[in-house]
Amino acid sequence: MTGVSDDVPGGRELLRVEGVTKSFPGVRALDGVDLSLRTGEVHVLLGENGAGKSTLIKMLSGAHRPDAGRILVAGGRPGRPGRASSGRGLHEVHLRAAQDAERLGIATIYQEFNLVPRLTVAENIFLGRQPRTALGLVDKKTMRARAAELLRRVRLDVSPDTPVAELGIARLQMVEIAKALSLRARVLIMDEPTAVLTSEEVETLFAIVRELRDAGVGIIFITHHLEEIGALGDRVTVLRDGRSVAEVPAGTDEDELIRLMVGREIAEQYPRKRPGVPGAPLLRVRGLTRNGTTSGPVFEGIDFEVRAGEVVGLAGLVGAGRTEVARAVFGVDRYDAGTVEIDGQELARGDVRAAMRAGLGLVPEDRKGQGLVLDASLQDNLTLARLDRDTHGGLVDRRAQRRRAAAVAEQLTVRMSSLAQHARTLSGGNQQKIVIGKWLLADTRLLILDEPTRGIDVAAKVEIYQLINELTASGRAVLMISSDLPEVLGMSDRVLVMSQGRLTGELSAEEATQDAVMELALRSPGSTTKGGDTYESVREGSDVR
Repeated sequence: MTGVSDDVPGGRELLRVEGVTKSFPGVRALDGVDLSLRTGEVHVLLGENGAGKSTLIKMLSGAHRPDAGRILVAGGRPGRPGRASSGRGLHEVHLRAAQDAERLGIATIYQEFNLVPRLTVAENIFLGRQPRTALGLVDKKTMRARAAELLRRVRLDVSPDTPVAELGIARLQMVEIAKALSLRARVLIMDEPTAVLTSEEVETLFAIVRELRDAGVGIIFITHHLEEIGALGDRVTVLRDGRSVAEVPAGTDEDELIRLMVGREIAEQYPRKRPGVPGAPLLRVRGLTRNGTTSGPVFEGIDFEVRAGEVVGLAGLVGAGRTEVARAVFGVDRYDAGTVEIDGQELARGDVRAAMRAGLGLVPEDRKGQGLVLDASLQDNLTLARLDRDTHGGLVDRRAQRRRAAAVAEQLTVRMSSLAQHARTLSGGNQQKIVIGKWLLADTRLLILDEPTRGIDVAAKVEIYQLINELTASGRAVLMISSDLPEVLGMSDRVLVMSQGRLTGELSAEEATQDAVMELALRSPGSTTKGGDTYESVREGSDVR
């Protein structure tokens, strides 16, 4: 095809999607989607989970091919897939692999990381593109030096020689960004890049994005945090049910954006129904401690309770030790001192099956890696936590499993073609419903939710919050870990705050404000605050990691 004019107000057009359609068995993921991107702009892609955002970016990254419609790229050579030309106009391209997109200057940072745990940070950044010596060997010195410079650019203070397996999720995100920067992309696609970052890390990321925008890079930015749109974006394209339903300025009112996304008004984002008087303690943790390295313990002297009918929020900066405490309570990870009790009965250390029998459930922060069997059916995933109860004489009662799984999928309004569908084919919000539904079927009495709404749209979040209300109304309880501070404040009856592996404070719902929580999250953990009183509880310590 001949070139299309790139004379567009506000910047030269880098990329255009025209009428793109894509179907999978039983599902039409995209239906005539249009999108354009210009130099030096941040174009926000907004929509519910399942609206088609992931399918669209995978198409732009070479992972999927459109059934109909066109993708046009500045400099793309007609009829030559993934090849760039010296021309400035738009030309239709056919992206058959990620390498085709990269050659055209399109880089994607996915929400689910694409890193090799056993390799170092430097090896991951330059995987498949390692600098070579004159003899053709990998030039490790040059690779480390280039990686160190990229890490400085994203303000990540780790050695290029650090194995990726040793990094937490927030640091993995920054490694992915450094990897994308190494490609010198003209088009950068960022899928939920702030989902696991602290407010300080978000500001660092925004500074990097603005630098790239000022240098002429076009950025497609996907987020479910509506407050980020006005702070960073220029234009917004809204997808709903696989269609592009609107293109609006980034300054559009949040209520209007929500209405465009879901097709209806959402009256209340945090619909917590607080209990009158909480019941008896379901979970009691005393003196929980896990020794670390010479730099200090992973966590130390952790004391708290969770009562029937309440939601207890566990807040703190990334690296404070919240997830580590949750995993130890559930028996996934070891601890060296202290006790965990359910209904006054002490649990054996490191025994997940005993925790499950006692009525504990854990929804992990990494739902794909730890919460789901991605290539198993939805039925198998939903019934996994009660498999022993559905097995009689060595045979699984598949009919009973199917009946129970169908009931909970309907209760949670899971968008699916059938219970035989594989978990990996669902959107993020529906995958999270499956992980939670697994514990509902297991009759869990206390559910630990670690980042329960990470990467989930506004409407799906409200559905999960309503489910939390239903759990607590029935006498069950929730321990909720979240880096989304408004979520913690909006849904918790009490807030516990951690810093450097210690609890530094407990706040009632009335006392818990953003300033109060952040003051405790940044506090040196030599003393703890509860209800306005300060008392010594643990020894002074060092950073968790």
